[in-house]
Amino acid sequence: MLKLACMVRCSGYNLMRDPRYNKGLAFTERERETHYLRGLLPPAIVSQELQERKIMNNIRQYQVPLQRYMAMMDLQENNERLFYKLLIDNVEELLPVVYTPTVGEACQKYGSIFSRPQGLFISLKEKGKILEVLKNWPERSIQVIVVTDGERILGLGDLGCQGMGIPVGKLALYTALGGVRPSACLPITLDVGTNNKDLLNDEFYIGLRQRRATGQEYTDFLQEFMTAVKQNYGEKVLIQFEDFANHNAFELLARYGTTHLVFNDDIQGTASVVLAGLIAAQKLLGGTLAEHTFLFLGAGEAGTGIAELIALEISRQTKAPIEECRKKIWLVDSKGLIVSSRKESLQHFKKPWAHEHETIGNLLDAVNAIKPTVLIGTSGKGQTFTQDVIEAISSFNERPIILALSNPTSQSECTAEQAYTWSKGRAVFATGSPFDPVEYDGKIYVPGQANNAYIFPGFGLGVVMSGAIRVHDDMLLAASEALAQQVSEENFEKGLIYPPFSNIRKISAHIAANVAAKAYELGLASRRPRPKDLVKYAESCMYSPVYRNYR
Repeated sequence: MLKLACMVRCSGYNLMRDPRYNKGLAFTERERETHYLRGLLPPAIVSQELQERKIMNNIRQYQVPLQRYMAMMDLQENNERLFYKLLIDNVEELLPVVYTPTVGEACQKYGSIFSRPQGLFISLKEKGKILEVLKNWPERSIQVIVVTDGERILGLGDLGCQGMGIPVGKLALYTALGGVRPSACLPITLDVGTNNKDLLNDEFYIGLRQRRATGQEYTDFLQEFMTAVKQNYGEKVLIQFEDFANHNAFELLARYGTTHLVFNDDIQGTASVVLAGLIAAQKLLGGTLAEHTFLFLGAGEAGTGIAELIALEISRQTKAPIEECRKKIWLVDSKGLIVSSRKESLQHFKKPWAHEHETIGNLLDAVNAIKPTVLIGTSGKGQTFTQDVIEAISSFNERPIILALSNPTSQSECTAEQAYTWSKGRAVFATGSPFDPVEYDGKIYVPGQANNAYIFPGFGLGVVMSGAIRVHDDMLLAASEALAQQVSEENFEKGLIYPPFSNIRKISAHIAANVAAKAYELGLASRRPRPKDLVKYAESCMYSPVYRNYR
C-alpha cells in the first residue's frame, strides 16, 4: 500500500519530465492539485502563448545558429507541444534552424553536442537482432520512419552515425508542417561504419569506429532491417530513405519499391518540389513545360530524379513517349555533358540522359551549345553558376529560369544577389536554402526556396490518411500540381514560384488531399470508405500542439 501511494504521488513529478505531457508553468490550479504538482512548480500560472513569447525571445538572443538549434532540441526533449507550437507559429524563422542549413552543422558536430539520444541507432552490432531492437522503441503505432545510413548528408559527405540529425529534423517537420503525430514518427540511423577519417579519429564520435560495410554485408543488413520493419509495424508504415549515397539510393528504391511503402526524399521529394516550381513558373511566363529545354549541373540522385519526373509530366501533358520527352533534358556531370559516346562508362541511372551530341567538357560551353531555357543546379558544389554562365543563359532568354538547389547555403551554385545582378533582374530564381531579398536597379526581388519541406510532410500525410500500401510516380505528380496551385497572383508579382511557408499547413492539407485522391484512383489506398472532402479530412487528421487539459 505504501509503495502504491508513493507511485501515485510521484505521478506529478513524472508528468513534468515526460515531454509529451509536460506543460511547465501552464499547469492549471486544478491540474496541480489533482496530479500532485503542488510545490514542484513556482506559484505562477502562465499561458502557452506567453511561454512561446518567452522562448522566442530567448532564442533570438543567440547569435550563433547552432546555439539556436541546440535550444530548440532541448525544448523538444522537455516540452513537445510547446516545441511544435513554436515551430508552427514561427515556421519561416525557425525552419532554417531545425532544418537546412543549420542541421548540416549540427550533424558535423553531433558527437560534441550529443546529450540525449533521439530515435533508434541500429548498428552492425545488432545484425541478427534488428527486430528485437525495433521492439525496444516504446511506441507501437508507427506511421512514418525516416532512415539514413549517413553516407551523403546534404552536401557535406559521409557523417556516419552523426547523420541522425537529418531523420530527427525531417520528422519534426512531418509533425509541424504535415500534422503527423510525433508518437507515430520514428527516426532511425543505420550505422554501418564511416569512411570519414576525421570522425574515426574524433574522440567525441558516437558511432562505430570502422570503415563502411559494403557489398553483401551491407545488402544483407538492409534486407534484415526492411524485413523487420514490415514484420513489426505492418505494410502501411512509410519508410523514407534519407541521404543515402547514389550507389545505394537508386538500388534501394528499385529493390523495395514493389514490396514496401518506400519514398526517397532526395530523389522523389526533390523532384516533386522542383516540378511544382516549374509548373507554377509556366503561369508566370506563359507556355508549357514541353516548350522548354532543360540543362542540369549535377547528375546524381537529385538531378536524375528531377529530370525523370519532368519527363513524366511532359509525357503526361503531350501524350508523347517518355523516351522522346527525355531528349529535351540534358545533364552535365563532373566529366562534362552526358552524351551517347560516353554511354558505356556511365552509371545506370545516367544512361537515359545520354543523347547524341559532340563531347562538351564544361558547363559554360554546354549552356552556349544547348541554349537551355531552364538551368538547374544539383551539383553540391558552390559558385558553379558563374557570371559567364548566367550572362550566357540570359543572353538568349528574356526570362531564364535558374534554380540553384544545392544545400547548405555555402554549397549553392550561386547566391540570389548574383543571379539577379548578372541576369539584370530577369531571372526567375529559386534556391534550395534560404536567401534574403535582393534589391537590384531600384526593385526588390524575393528568391523562392525549392525546399523539400513543401512536399514530403503533406505527401506523407496523404499516404498515411489514405492507408496507401505503395508509392506511385503519379502520386508525386499529384503533389507537385497541388503545390503549384497554391502559388497566388500576389506571389507571382514578387517573382515567386513557391507560396510562403507561413501557409504551410494549409498547403500540406491540399497536397495530402491530392496524393490521397490519386492513391484511391490507383487502387493503392486501403482506408475505406473514402472521405467525401479529402482536404477537410486531412486538416482533421493533423496533430495540434495546443495544450490539453488533464483532469
